[in-house]
Amino acid sequence: MRYLTAGESHGKQLTTILEGLPARMPLLKDDINESLLRRQKGYGRGKRMQIEKDLVEITSGVRHGYTLGSPISLVIHNDDYKHWTDIMGEDPIDEDTFIRRIVTRPRPGHADLNGALKYGHRDMRNVLERSSARETAARVAAGAVAKTLLRHLGIEVCGYVKEIGGIVAEDVPNLTIQEKMSLTEDSPVRTLDKKAEQQIMAKIDEAKKNGDSLGGVTEVYVEGMPPGIGSYVHYDRKLDSRIAGAVVSINAYKGVEFGMGFEAARKNGSQVHDEIGWNEEQGFYRKSNRLGGFEGGMTTGMPIVVKGVMKPIPTLMKPLQSVDIETKETFQASVERSDACAVPAAAVVMEHVVAFELAKAILEQFPNDQFPKLKQQFEQYREDVRSF
Repeated sequence: MRYLTAGESHGKQLTTILEGLPARMPLLKDDINESLLRRQKGYGRGKRMQIEKDLVEITSGVRHGYTLGSPISLVIHNDDYKHWTDIMGEDPIDEDTFIRRIVTRPRPGHADLNGALKYGHRDMRNVLERSSARETAARVAAGAVAKTLLRHLGIEVCGYVKEIGGIVAEDVPNLTIQEKMSLTEDSPVRTLDKKAEQQIMAKIDEAKKNGDSLGGVTEVYVEGMPPGIGSYVHYDRKLDSRIAGAVVSINAYKGVEFGMGFEAARKNGSQVHDEIGWNEEQGFYRKSNRLGGFEGGMTTGMPIVVKGVMKPIPTLMKPLQSVDIETKETFQASVERSDACAVPAAAVVMEHVVAFELAKAILEQFPNDQFPKLKQQFEQYREDVRSF
């Protein structure tokens, strides 16, 4: 399974082409729209979230509520494009208009300058429109389809915020994944810790007042994955490495941890590895989950726990110093967006890119032409590993 996205931040639409999904899987556009709307929530977002109401149009690959096995095309129209037709339209414009609208001041921390140098663009709008985090809406659409597949196989995925601006949300023990989902959906900053929630909101308000931005840590928690998904045989079949790559590919993400993550470097082996137990009901299981559900590039059957580190958004209302690429003079960097914090929304994006990698690994490991046969084989595998 793979997907390809197309579209610019202020262009006509975002398009996702998804290939490799089995035929005869139930899929409704509501499955995707729910995820798209969740991505738009979050305390600290800018005014664009009030302009765009992301809804998907399924233009191929689904008929009467079931997948066909052919490529699925998903379209998200940009409602604000009508205000950007002259700037983003495909037709040529006169030179005077072009010069007035050219973007020549790169923002520190963004793709602007590197992209201009790589592709030879004198107008950096040609870079920033595609490198914008707006593209993550198309990725969430693909991940929503993957989440639907996982849900039909008894696998649930939940993303939430662990930390923003140095304020850490404490773990709430003994919550079911459904309770985690409910609590985070009700939280403006998508966290499980109500006390930290208020502190984080105050921190975001402070950053916004100062024209600054905040980053944080997001976590994805997955239940229902059986052991042995992925492989130790080759580096590019290790499922945790694929997930790590997918997470870091999200705009502004700079690091990934599984389970206790970097804390393992400061502990002895006896405090890191998960002891193995066995009983008739579960089969083999781990007595702890310090490694976050992975050993040797494969799932252990324990919940998958993966964290991602998001840096603050590079576009600041109080811009940092930059250099104009035409005049070579020092200027304050251009301002394109006004989000003070997008970490709550990023938690939803991370949830969906993780879901895609899990679904992809399952489809590689089991017969994948017809969903009913896939589900039958997957359930039989669950039973086989339980009774091993």
